[in-house]
Amino acid sequence: MTAMWVRGLAALRPLFWLAAILAVAAASHAMAAEPITVRLDEARVLKLPDRATTVVIGNPLIADLAIQPGGLAVITGKSFGATNVLIMDKSGAVLTEQNIEVEGPGDPTVVVYRGVDRQTYSCAPTCQPRLTLGDDQTFFNNALTEITSRNNQSLTAGAGK
Repeated sequence: MTAMWVRGLAALRPLFWLAAILAVAAASHAMAAEPITVRLDEARVLKLPDRATTVVIGNPLIADLAIQPGGLAVITGKSFGATNVLIMDKSGAVLTEQNIEVEGPGDPTVVVYRGVDRQTYSCAPTCQPRLTLGDDQTFFNNALTEITSRNNQSLTAGAGK
């Protein structure tokens, strides 16, 4: 009876190795699929593969990508959500595909709710209005107008006009 049992286990040995190989392959694929996480309005540097000639962002409203010299790319979070990036060689073969997840701000923030209206303040170190998707339209537009006006004044002063 023991001899039969040992032979029965020996017959299962190839299945064991097949299962082990599949488990390792699945684990390595899961590690390769780690998403690129970027915060809203922040940038992150990505090293491109050597043979990369074409880079495509799935949804440029969520994340944008600018190619830099030296085989680097800068990913900027544009709005909340997830998209992907495809990196291809000159023949069109996909070298890599990765998901990009854009998260909310990392700095200290305070969110004020007035009924259904929301206002977000960046509190680093003092609280000031912050442009945040989903805020009350009037609050958002007022903050955007102030920021745009200040930036235009800075550009004009810097140009010596």
